[in-house]
Amino acid sequence: MKITIGEIARQSGVSTGTVSRVINGKPTVAADTRATVLAVMKKLGYEPDPVARELSRRTKHTLGIWVGAGENRLSPYFNVIWRALLHEMQLHATQFVELPVDITPVRRRMDAVLMFHCADIDQRLATLWRRGVPGALIGHHPGVSCVAPDDMGGGHLAATRLLSLGHRDLLHLTVADEHQWAVDRAAGFTASLAQHVGGSLAPVILRGGGNVLGGYRLMRDAWHQGHRPTGIFCATDEMAVGALGALADLGVSVPDQVSVLGFDGLVDLYPGLASVAQDIPTIAHEAVTLALGAIEHEAIRRTVVPVAIIEGATLGPAPKKA
Repeated sequence: MKITIGEIARQSGVSTGTVSRVINGKPTVAADTRATVLAVMKKLGYEPDPVARELSRRTKHTLGIWVGAGENRLSPYFNVIWRALLHEMQLHATQFVELPVDITPVRRRMDAVLMFHCADIDQRLATLWRRGVPGALIGHHPGVSCVAPDDMGGGHLAATRLLSLGHRDLLHLTVADEHQWAVDRAAGFTASLAQHVGGSLAPVILRGGGNVLGGYRLMRDAWHQGHRPTGIFCATDEMAVGALGALADLGVSVPDQVSVLGFDGLVDLYPGLASVAQDIPTIAHEAVTLALGAIEHEAIRRTVVPVAIIEGATLGPAPKKA
């Protein structure tokens, strides 16, 4: 006789929905309940059908993707993470709707909304809650499931690596807007410097556009203003590419005179670019998983994805002082 989940549920004293969640490894089942269900499955000799299990994991949900105002959809970083998110939604057979900044006129049904962190995140969350739509976030914020790269840890890695190469005259190029990721990267960078050298070393921090042109202008202007860093940490790889272009135009040798380290892991933008790399596929996977979990009222989770330095030809020892 074929064992059904209905029989497992009856002998376990739980609902068939609970049995299904146990079979599919959902985290929303109490440990003792899970143990009971698994014991009954073992006693009855129940073996889940792997094909049916995979199909059950797929959904026909519709996810809204809500991008912040001013987000550069044409930037290399946005293009990479957008494609990673689409790939994950395809794996889950999930439909998506790209939402405008103002969703007031949007009437299409959405089972959940995946957001990018932005300045008006509190207003956006309040709007979703009023509509009864659950959400998840790429970034971090209290009260909502979220996933983000370890931005602060990445800033710490950048400082530690530059210090290990002997750099003490440091420049940090970051964005003018108070984006959460930029604030965290700068905080990790400066905190690590204070930790390693007793607080006596502070980087010059300049703010501008987060793209190639922004990095170019900041680096050019810094040099003309008399700044002579030997190590430069840029908040994005695009800014790093711009800084490298400015240094080339200024006749400054990289890495003999100045080392440049970016952030994001988009090393294809520039041959030999050193970068603090995000794990973008994992971030996309976790983001979609959290959004789908929000539909099932799973507990709020915050996931921080580790980062790692990709060594490159733009990173070298500090030049010896004459």
